[in-house]
Amino acid sequence: MENQSTVYVLVLAGLSDLPSLQLPLFLVFLLIYLITLTGNLLILLLIFTDSHLHTPMYFFLGTLACLDMSYSSVTVPRMLYDLCRRRRAISVPACITQIYFFFFFCTLEMSVLAVMSYDRYIAICRPLHYMQIMNWNFCVKLVLSLFVFGVIYSLLHIGFLTKLTFCRPDALQSFFCDLPQLLQVSCSDTFINVLLIFLIGILFGVGILGATFYPYIPIITTVLKMTSKHTRAKAFSTCSSHLTVVSIFYTTGFFNYFHSYSNEHYAEDKVAPVFYAIITPFLNPLIYSLRNQKLKLALKKALQRLVFRTGQKTGL
Repeated sequence: MENQSTVYVLVLAGLSDLPSLQLPLFLVFLLIYLITLTGNLLILLLIFTDSHLHTPMYFFLGTLACLDMSYSSVTVPRMLYDLCRRRRAISVPACITQIYFFFFFCTLEMSVLAVMSYDRYIAICRPLHYMQIMNWNFCVKLVLSLFVFGVIYSLLHIGFLTKLTFCRPDALQSFFCDLPQLLQVSCSDTFINVLLIFLIGILFGVGILGATFYPYIPIITTVLKMTSKHTRAKAFSTCSSHLTVVSIFYTTGFFNYFHSYSNEHYAEDKVAPVFYAIITPFLNPLIYSLRNQKLKLALKKALQRLVFRTGQKTGL
């Protein structure tokens, strides 16, 4: 150990080493990234401009849209940059910084998804007390407290990560700096880091997963008792879109963090991060906009206003 020199630059393996695939991959993920930004910005714009969407539910949905853009922007621009280069080198400090922000935004994403479950529970099971419980003061303080928690949780991992050393410029089997892959190439003892992932990951992951899914037990019970088919369909539509997003995010995330400690699964280790780092924020606005009637109505109104104003300007 003493004879090994410390390495300050690492290499990202990327998604493929085939030169012929670099341009197609660049174009595909550039398109996905632009759609992700456009879709989430559109949701934010609709929520901001339509007074009917000024409710706690859409406040959390707007927060989720901001987070989707943010943590997608932590990984995708760097990946697109690397696809244009022959050698995908990244400094250790830059790598750790990317991990910090990715952890921060992912932690917030998981927390906001749990809060959205609680919001749906209050709206469906206790509708008469909804605005009394989910008032604006409570919602804003709740989101701010989640931000503080995200900072602390991310710093906890980064604090132990900065103590590691890297002696070989091994390639990280990922297209961005992710914690499991970074631990694999460290020449330090990573037992504490792995233990931290499993202990805190299980405690936080299972806790937040329970907080996300548990409200759906009384929600489903209440919805099934509804006599109006329209109200029941509306409730199921709102809940199903949320559950779809949660399922995709958690399935791929858990697969990556509790599977990547074997060096025999490099292909799987590259695929899972694509889903929870790129595909999930890409799908979120599509899922919510396609299944949310109020968002579709707000979009229709916005398009009608745009067509009307364009017609006035052109004299039609």
